[in-house]
Parts: sequence; C-alpha cells; structure tokens
Amino acid sequence: MNLCDIREVRSLLGRHGFRFSKSMGQNFLIEDWVPREIAAASGADSACGVLEIGPGIGCLTRELCALAGKVVSVELDRALLPVLAETMAGAENFTLLPGDALKLDLAALAEEHFAGLTPMVCANLPYNITDPVLHALVEAGRFQSITVMIQKEVAQRLAAGPGSKAYGALSVYMQYHTRVELLFDVPPSCFLPAPKVTSAVIRCERRAAPPAAPVCGKDFFFRTVRAAFALRRKTLCNSLASAFAPGLSKEAIAGVIAACGLPPTVRGEALDMEALAALADGLHAAQSSYGSR
Repeated sequence: MNLCDIREVRSLLGRHGFRFSKSMGQNFLIEDWVPREIAAASGADSACGVLEIGPGIGCLTRELCALAGKVVSVELDRALLPVLAETMAGAENFTLLPGDALKLDLAALAEEHFAGLTPMVCANLPYNITDPVLHALVEAGRFQSITVMIQKEVAQRLAAGPGSKAYGALSVYMQYHTRVELLFDVPPSCFLPAPKVTSAVIRCERRAAPPAAPVCGKDFFFRTVRAAFALRRKTLCNSLASAFAPGLSKEAIAGVIAACGLPPTVRGEALDMEALAALADGLHAAQSSYGSR
C-alpha cells in the first residue's frame, strides 16, 4: 500500500471510519519524497532507536523502520490505532505506544526501549503541541538529535539569530541545548487536508556543552532570557524591570546593563548568547547584593 497516494489514503481511512480532528492538528503527507527526505535527514541507522510522536497513518514510520534499529511511535488518537495496525503489520522493529507524549516520562521511555541504541527523535509534529513537545524532548536529556517537521514560522524562530524579528526566548532555549539547522520547506499541497501554512523540517543536534556558561546557573539564566523578551516593544531595561521588581530597582538594572557594555536603549533581541549570560550574571550579583542590604 502506498501511504502517500491520496486515493489509497482515502480508501484506508474510509475502511476504518476515520475522521480528521482539527483539535489534534492532523495533516497526513501525500507526497512520498517528504517522509523519505525527513527520515534521511534524521541520520537514523541500525544503531539508532527513533522516537516518533504522532505517526498518523505511518508514512514516515515506514521510512524510519527501513533505516533504524527500532522505532517507537506514540499516538494520542485511538481512532488511528487500527489504521496503524494495518499499515505497520510485519514491521518487527516497530512498537506503537497509545497515549499522550506530553504525559510520558520520555527519559524513562528511551531507557526502556532503546537500550544499546542511540536514541533520537524524528516526527511530523502536530502544530498545536510543537513548543511543549520540543521542551519535553530537550529536558529529557536522552536524545542525540531531534528532526521534526513543524510550522515554518516556528522553525525560523528556532534557528533565528540576534537582530532578527524571529529571535526570541525559544531561539535561545533551543540553541543553548542544541545545534539548530533549518533544512527544507514543505508546501501545504503535500498534505491531506492541506494546512493554511508552509511547513519546514529542522534538525536539532544535542550539544555536549552549551555555548555559554553563566555562573548564575541555568535556571536564573533562562529567567533572565524570558524577561528580556517578554516585552518586545520595550527597552531591555523596562522589560527586565517588570520581571525583577521589587527585588531589583530599575536603576540597579540600568547599572547592570551599562556594566555589560550595552547602550541604555538596547532591546532583548539584540543580545547574543554570551551577552545574555553576562547580563544574567550581572543581575544575579546585583540581586544578591540588593537582598543583603
């Protein structure tokens, strides 16, 4: 069965009485070059265990099973379970886990299913869960790489650098933990039903060490990052003052910004990773000094 042939897909779904769910962000691929290229971009081979979130009817799953030592797919929609039982029949290196990926212990899943293999992620992620899924995958700390197809606008945010309108807290978070590479676009015509936006495939390879090492620690660093981008139309000083009050005065924050060699009118999107780390360290030291008075 060709899972990217629209006539065969419609016939398959009709046999199982399946109806698309907008709330689950279901869009199935109908161009065979797309799952083939995504699977190849993941770098999966027989030494790898691949976690897939949202397999749909299994077109990408089949490509991954042809490359990887093992594929584990997590599917929330129980209406797709019998469909996958049909399309993935005979795939001995495939395991289907019904459930919500956001409620699973992903680190434990990798330990249980990918012993002796290099864990990685490859998936066509539903648009509506992209941010929390990426966060959960990164925080699991077990996956060597994450190759996903997501909304192009979000992919551009992940890969964006300082000075770009797309650059923000999510960009910094992903680039702190991974090396982000924007690979290729996928137009709406490649899906059934066709979404209203273009998709893009991105690969995020886990870093052995982050590109910046703030002395204040990871938690305070990301508190600073979130604050720096919280009020994008405001100056960095005003944005930070809203987040750190009353623990730090606006004057103290302005002093930290000046000590970092930044102009008083600078905005958060102008700061690279090292500048954000220096800013976080300065704020942490100022807060400690302010609290000891």
